[in-house]
Formats: sequence, C-alpha cells, structure tokens
Amino acid sequence: MSRSSAKPFADSHAASQTRKATASGWIGSVLEYYDFFIYATAAALIFPQIFFPAGNPTIAIVTSLATYGVGYVARPIGAMVLGHYGDTHGRKNVLVLCMFLMGFSTMAVGLLPTYAQAGLWAPVLLVVMRLIQGFAVAGEISGSSSMILEHAPYGQRGYYASFTLQGVQAGQILAAAVFLPLAHFLPSEDFNTWGWRIPFLLSFVVIIAGYFIRKEVDETPAFAEVAKKGEKLRAPITQSFASNKADMFRVVCMALMNVIPVVATIFGGAYAVQKAYGIGFDKEVYLWIPVAGNILAVIVIPFIGKLSDRIGRRPPIIVGALLAGLLSFAYLYAISIANVPLAVLMSLLMWGVVYQGYNAVFPSFFPELFPTRTRVTAMALSQNVGTAITAMLPALFATVAPPGTQNIPLIVGSLTLGICAIAATACWSARETYRIQMHDLGRPGATPAAGDALHTPHQSHTLAS
Repeated sequence: MSRSSAKPFADSHAASQTRKATASGWIGSVLEYYDFFIYATAAALIFPQIFFPAGNPTIAIVTSLATYGVGYVARPIGAMVLGHYGDTHGRKNVLVLCMFLMGFSTMAVGLLPTYAQAGLWAPVLLVVMRLIQGFAVAGEISGSSSMILEHAPYGQRGYYASFTLQGVQAGQILAAAVFLPLAHFLPSEDFNTWGWRIPFLLSFVVIIAGYFIRKEVDETPAFAEVAKKGEKLRAPITQSFASNKADMFRVVCMALMNVIPVVATIFGGAYAVQKAYGIGFDKEVYLWIPVAGNILAVIVIPFIGKLSDRIGRRPPIIVGALLAGLLSFAYLYAISIANVPLAVLMSLLMWGVVYQGYNAVFPSFFPELFPTRTRVTAMALSQNVGTAITAMLPALFATVAPPGTQNIPLIVGSLTLGICAIAATACWSARETYRIQMHDLGRPGATPAAGDALHTPHQSHTLAS
C-alpha cells in the first residue's frame, strides 16, 4: 500500500474508532443510569413491601431507601479499584468489566427471593447487589470519558465526550419508559408479584448490545503508547495524589454541582408533595419532571459540548454553575407559592438547560486535567468523592429547613448558590485545556501549540505521554 493511500485509510480507521468509542461510552452510560433509576424507583415504590418485614411500614421504607444510599458508599472503593484497573489494563477492559458488573447485579435484583420466601436473606442479598452496582458505577463515567477523549479528533473532544452524559440522561428516560407504564397499567397484585422484575431483567438486552459495541473498539492510542513504552504505573492512585492532588481537589469541588439535580428532584420533590410542608403538589407532576428534564438535556448536551470546543471548557461550567444556583431561588419560591407551571418551568430551565453547562462539559474537562498514566484513577476517585458528598445534601437541607421553617427558599437557595459558587471557583482556578494537544494534557505548564488549527482532522491521535 502506498504512503498516499495509507494516510486516508488511517484517517478512516481513526474516524471509525471515534464513532465506536462514542457509541461504547453512550451505551455504557445508558445501562448505568437505567439500572440506577429503576432501583431508585423500586426502592420507593415496591421494595418496602416485599424485601422487609411488614410489621413496621416506616422502618421498611427508611431501610429500603437506605439500600439505595448504600450504592454511594461503594463508589469511592470502586473508583480506586476500577480506576487502577483502567490505568493499568486499559480503558476498553475496564469498561467491559464495569458493564458486566452493573448489568448482572441489576439482573440479579430481578431474580431475588422476597422476604416472605427467604426471610432476612432477601434484604441482605439486595444490599449486596446494590453494593456491586455502586462499585461498578464508579468506573463507568471516568473510563468512558477517557476512552472517548483519547479517540476523539483534536478540536472536537468536548463534543464527542459530551455523549457520555447524554447517555446518562437517555438511560433515565429509558428507565421511565419501561417502569412507569408497568406501575400504571398492571394490577397492583401483578405488579408487586412479578411486574416490577421486568425492568431489572431487561438489563440483559443492554448488556448484549453493549458487549458487541465495546468489543469492536480498539484500545486508545494514548494508552497503547504508554503501555508500549512501559510507562504504566503499578500504583496509579499513589501517583495521582503525588502529582495531581490539586486538580483532584478541584474536581471534587466541581462535582458538587450535583446539588442541582438534588434540589430539582429530591429535596424539591419532597418540599412540593409532602403535606407537612403545606404545599401538597400532585405527586404525578414530580414523577414526570425528571423525564421532561432528561429529554431536554439530551437535546441540549451535544450543542454545549460543541460550544466548549470553540470557547473553552471553563466558561460553560462557570456560567452554568452560577446561573443554576441563582435559578434555585426562583424554583423553590415557585413551590412555596404553590405555582405548579412556574415551578415546572424553573425546574426545566435550571436543571434541563442551565445545569448542562456543567453536565455536558465535565466529561471532557475532568479527564483533560490529568495525564494518560493516571487519568481514569484520578478522575474516578475525585468525581465520586464529590458525588458522594452531594448524596448527603437532601438530609442536610431537611435538617436546616424542616417543615414549618420560614423562608425555606431563601435558606436552601442560599446553600445551593454557595455550593455552586464553590464549583465555579474551582473551575475558574483550573487551567484551560480545550486547545492543549493530547500528549500535553495533565502537564501544568502546557500551552496550545503555536499556530495550532483546532479542526485539523484526528490530530488527537498524536500519541500521549
């Protein structure tokens, strides 16, 4: 093959791998959040009745919801283990492992015996499956973001990496599309007996599709070069803290932006529908807010990802963080005056649009802050620590603003804005990365190459250090 014909072939192969890597990241995120969303729904609607003793409904509900939170306990552990695996054995291998762990643990939930059938073994097995889910989740976004980033063309990394989070939103839409009709149309007895198991067992379909997509993706050129040079680290977590601790702290702070979906759906939903707060919105409104918000996000995310390739990673995150924090006041105020249309509008604007300034960009920005050798470990650990902190916020908000408190919108809105300001400040303090060549990512003093052209096809396949 002549040199002239070899180059188009190489470019064609690189473009094909970019598409396959993006599809791989997307399907993994769909599976991850499909599984997490159906578990959250089942933990609220069905698990208290079938996995726990029926004598005390309050304890059953609290315990059931606690099993949902257990997934966050396992995340930092999963981040360390799977991050290490991704940086020592490759992005492709860790993503296949995450997919199987998540998929089979979710299917197993659909096969578990109930409390009436197995006694205390039923909740014990449920907790074990949830721990495995949380463990698996910790490596998915960091692994898929790194995989897509390292395959993407220079100047388009933000656009392609954003599909990781589009998959997250699509997974939640898919979960609602499967779960809500079953809960609505099946007779209660049938739903409680076997209907609730269907969404969990359907994970098998996604596993098969995900496997066939992921097996077609090559290992990334950046990781392959590190492996070829023998530069893989035996202990990436040690090197991450030694060389990247400042950027890891920044990612922890930026990941606190998860406060926005917490306010929109968890605390906001409780504030709106619990009669103890004196509002009493229809619960069905708050079942559909996440669906509408995710549909809007799926549309918005690729545009913001592409925008970040033109103006940089930091501006969308900083503007999105501060505007979302300010909109939280309007959203909570709309709830306080029992204005349903205004509350829905503010929720969709805050969460479905403005928050995506962060959500669409962090899959490219976070891995770009770290070098190839420690990229998955550093991102996985720091992002999951930040996410675990936000999982505690609903309890904090309910503590400082319990039913009967005056000025709940002002109190919770101020906390939300303060947390968003921390995220914006952390982003502002970070270096810009969108015009840094792949081989220079993670190097603090790196600058754009003189006269670089943002849209030179597949420059990103320059081998990384």
